[in-house]
Amino acid sequence: YPTRMGIVDEKKMMEDTKKVFEELEIDVDPKQIMGTMPVAARQMVEIAKAVSFNSKVIVFDEPTSSLTEEEVEHLFRIINMLRDRGVAIIYISHKMDEILRISDEITVMRDGQWVATEAAADMDMNRIIKLMVGRELTNRFPPRDNPVLEEVSLAVKDLTGMYNQLDHVSFEAHKGEIIGIAGLDGAGRTELLETIFGLATRKEGSLSLHGTPITVDNPRQAVKHKMALLTEERRATGIFGILDIQANTTIANLKKYLCGGLLNHGEMKKDTDWSINAMRIKTPSQATKIASLSGGNQQKVILGRWLLTDPEILLLDEPTRGIDVGAKYEIYELISNLAKQGRTILMVSGEMPELLGVCNRILVMSGGKLAGEVDADNTTQEEIMTLAAMYV
Repeated sequence: YPTRMGIVDEKKMMEDTKKVFEELEIDVDPKQIMGTMPVAARQMVEIAKAVSFNSKVIVFDEPTSSLTEEEVEHLFRIINMLRDRGVAIIYISHKMDEILRISDEITVMRDGQWVATEAAADMDMNRIIKLMVGRELTNRFPPRDNPVLEEVSLAVKDLTGMYNQLDHVSFEAHKGEIIGIAGLDGAGRTELLETIFGLATRKEGSLSLHGTPITVDNPRQAVKHKMALLTEERRATGIFGILDIQANTTIANLKKYLCGGLLNHGEMKKDTDWSINAMRIKTPSQATKIASLSGGNQQKVILGRWLLTDPEILLLDEPTRGIDVGAKYEIYELISNLAKQGRTILMVSGEMPELLGVCNRILVMSGGKLAGEVDADNTTQEEIMTLAAMYV
C-alpha cells in the first residue's frame, strides 16, 4: 500500500482489512495487537490473510486445533465459499470426522510416505485409521485403570491471577489421578495451569503439596517442587526448534549434568537414549533437529524432558493437539502409565471425547471461574457444555 511518496496508505489498509473481515464474518478489531489475542482469533486472522491474497490454492494446516465447535462451523462456511469461487483447498488435519465432512478426496501419509489417495465417499473413519497407523486400532483410548489414592497431592485454594481472569479457583487433586480441565476458548484453562506453575503472576490464593504449603512465584520454584508444564503451543513455547533431540531432552535438567563446570555429555546421551526408548520417539538420531520431527514425536521429546526432572505434578495443556491418531493413543498410554506410578496429572483439552476417555474427573472452567466438576464415568458432553457456559 505505498503511495507515490513511498508512505504506507494506512487508511486504504484499514478499509481493505475491514472488508475482508466483513466478508468472512470475522469479529476482530483490526487495530488489536496479534500477540494479545486468543489463539483461535489469531487463527481466523491468518485465514483472512490467505484470502486477502486472492490465492488460487490455500493450504489449511490443522486449522481447527484451537477453535470451538461454533468457530469450526464458521471456518467450514468460509472453506465452502472459497471452493465455490474455484479456490483449491488442501486441508491437513488429524480429525477424521472433519476430513470426511469437508473433503472430496483424501490422501493418507505415514512416516513421511504416501500411503493412499481415495475418494472421500469411499472412506470411513476405520479405513482412515488403519491406513494412518498401519494396523487396526480397535480402541481410541487405553483402559482407565489407574488407581486413584485418597492422598491429596496438590491442593489449590482461591487461586486468582494478577493479570488474567482467573478468579478464586479451588480444588484438590489426588495421587494417581488424571484430572481433565474443560471449558470454552478463553475460559481460563491455560491460565489455571500457568498460574499454578508460576508462569503467570498470582494475585491471591495458595498451593499445598502433600498438605504442606508451598510458594510458587516462578517456573524455577515450580520445578523445585516437582512440577512440570507441557505448554499449549508446542512450536512457540515448547521446543527449541534449532536444537537437536539431545539438547531439547536435557535442557530442563542441566544442573544434573554439570561436572567441574562442564557438561557431562555421556550422561546426557544416556538419558536421551532412555527418553527415546521410553517415549518411543521416532528419530534418526539424537543429533536430529527437533523441528524436523512430527508433532507427535516433538510432544514425546518434551514429555521425556520433563520426566527426567522426576515430577510429581504434570500440567499438560492440549497434549495431543495436532497429533495423528496413532501417536495420540501412545500419549494416552504414557499419561495412564504416569498416573499408575502415582503421579498427579492436570490435563487441558478442547476435545470432549478425549477428556471423557482419559480422565478420572473433569473440572469445568467458565469465565475464569470453576463452574463445577464432574465424574468422567457419570457425565455427558451436554452437562459439561452447560457448565462451560455458566459464566459466559
